[in-house]
Amino acid sequence: MARFDHHEDVLLAPILTEETWQRMEERKYSFRVALGANKIQIRKAVENLFDVKVEKVWTANRKGKPRRERMSQLQGRTPRWRKAIVRLAPGDRIEIMRG
Repeated sequence: MARFDHHEDVLLAPILTEETWQRMEERKYSFRVALGANKIQIRKAVENLFDVKVEKVWTANRKGKPRRERMSQLQGRTPRWRKAIVRLAPGDRIEIMRG
């Protein structure tokens, strides 16, 4: 289990796509989180940073995509990352993401 000194180290960025905007109506918010963060750390970070109550947390590890440079044929991968979807309690919203 990785140790994070601050809640800002757990939540890296919100994920804002058309699909996540639709999920916000269902009180579900998506975040890019640190690779070593577990569900308990994600729940505490969201609750403390946004002053809301979290009902449930889903996580997914995303693989990096293969990439290559066109002329030199160098091959590599984009970095892997971790996604978290949190569902808030009824009546709670994260105002910074409201459209």
